[in-house]
Amino acid sequence: MKNQNRPSKELVADRQSLMRTFIRPENTAARDTLVKYMEQILFGLHDFLNTHVGITEEVSLKDLSERYTDTHIRENPENKLAGVITDLIEEIAPHAVNVASPYFIGHMTSAIPFFMVHLKTIVAALNQNVVKLETSKVVSVIEKQVLAKIHRVIYRKNNSFYDEHVQNTQTSLGCFTENGTLANLTALWVARNTQLGPKEGFEGVDKEGIHAAYVAHDIERSVVLVSKLGHFSLKKAGGILGIGNSNIISIEPDLTSRIDLKSLKEKISEIKKSPVRTKIIAIVGIAGTTETGTVDPLRQIGEICAENRIHFHVDAAWGGPVLLSEKYNHLLDGIGLADSVTIDGHKQFYMPMTSGMVYFKDPCMMDSIIYHANYVNRLGSVDLGIKSLSGSREANSLILDSALKIMGSRGYALLIEHGIETAKSFAEEIESRPDFELVTPPELNILTYRICPEAFKKELGKCREDRRRQLNEKLNDINMSVQRLQREAGKSFVSRTTLKSYKGRCENIVVMRCVIMNPLTEINILRDILDEQEEIYRHEFGSG
Repeated sequence: MKNQNRPSKELVADRQSLMRTFIRPENTAARDTLVKYMEQILFGLHDFLNTHVGITEEVSLKDLSERYTDTHIRENPENKLAGVITDLIEEIAPHAVNVASPYFIGHMTSAIPFFMVHLKTIVAALNQNVVKLETSKVVSVIEKQVLAKIHRVIYRKNNSFYDEHVQNTQTSLGCFTENGTLANLTALWVARNTQLGPKEGFEGVDKEGIHAAYVAHDIERSVVLVSKLGHFSLKKAGGILGIGNSNIISIEPDLTSRIDLKSLKEKISEIKKSPVRTKIIAIVGIAGTTETGTVDPLRQIGEICAENRIHFHVDAAWGGPVLLSEKYNHLLDGIGLADSVTIDGHKQFYMPMTSGMVYFKDPCMMDSIIYHANYVNRLGSVDLGIKSLSGSREANSLILDSALKIMGSRGYALLIEHGIETAKSFAEEIESRPDFELVTPPELNILTYRICPEAFKKELGKCREDRRRQLNEKLNDINMSVQRLQREAGKSFVSRTTLKSYKGRCENIVVMRCVIMNPLTEINILRDILDEQEEIYRHEFGSG
């Protein structure tokens, strides 16, 4: 693609121009361009996105990919800062996705408050590396404080507990990671190392490996139990930790899309009676499943884990911030029984990409993953990187700490409550329309539904098994087509997924998946989205 912003004069990479570029914009034009767009972004973020970024543009990925096939790095500069910024705004932004639009309700990525851009800019400018005190200093101290704040929200320990541990260099209440996947991996890493820890003649699984651990602990395999609706990061963790991803064992959900407690207890009993000597490293409860937003019965799972001395991990990457709402925090009842908890900052804490966190009830539990290196985290040092899967890491804790001060717990609660209550209203609207069927009602702020006209509903209620499968296959085709055509139209976006069970039957059902987290998404917008889907359906498939 021809670049209209190429400089007329050949640019040269010499030390003089390098230092000028390194320290400040090259010239007044570059400064003016930067200020022009940064002022829009910093003080009118959502207007900027609505002006420069659509939901989607009607350009295929194939066409876009053909524009970006140049694999050479030029010896000399190709463009000045002003030209590069203009290209970003005019050539790239229109083909990105405006996740901030109130009509974008398909994924767990949404609008962020405008001030998050300010905070992210400051964090980038400071460029602190929280792996080590020598590259972060006060930032590491603040990180321990904000970890203690969220730990208190989860576990509600007394003042003396937090006074002891908030700045204790020997203990850890948790750590920041880049995302929920790494947070889940860290939690299961700690669980594995704790459950297969040192004993006489054995220095622990982290040092001697899985085979030696199995010999020392007199087992033949180790497993993790989780609902079938668990996040795929848990499967990844099984492979990375060496226990095998086939040993992340799925438990069927009940009719409400929560883990079935009867099936869970039966699986534990089956494992105990198995001739293959097996250790259950952890059981995972989900506080906000990715597909349906449902919350597992955390208190009951916690009691089962305590009874069987099993590590209890809660994946609250999505639902964790609901704890800030006095109105709805009961939905996460029992989370305080968890040995570890994952929360994503870039989900319902509305932080920029990417930020995850993991918390531990026992402040000494992370001792099982301590690593040292002479050049950075030496023996005897108190660097945060000692107990972390990540190495170099930016100071996301500064963003969360600042956001909590700006928003307060009540501010976040208002966002959470808007999402939950709007999702309930949307579910009622779906149920009022004869062409739609609510498939999984919202517990938090995620729901699924499908186009299922009245004639289909009537026949599905009384037909034979083979005919029901035929009807559902036809409905699957309809829903895939409508979702795709709506996305391509570029006005709004609802994602789709395939549920593996439906009304107690093992059957693949294609559904629309809706995530309500943008405070600008109101019921009238959701009605518009349903109207558009109805119109597409009738245009493409008629009324039969």
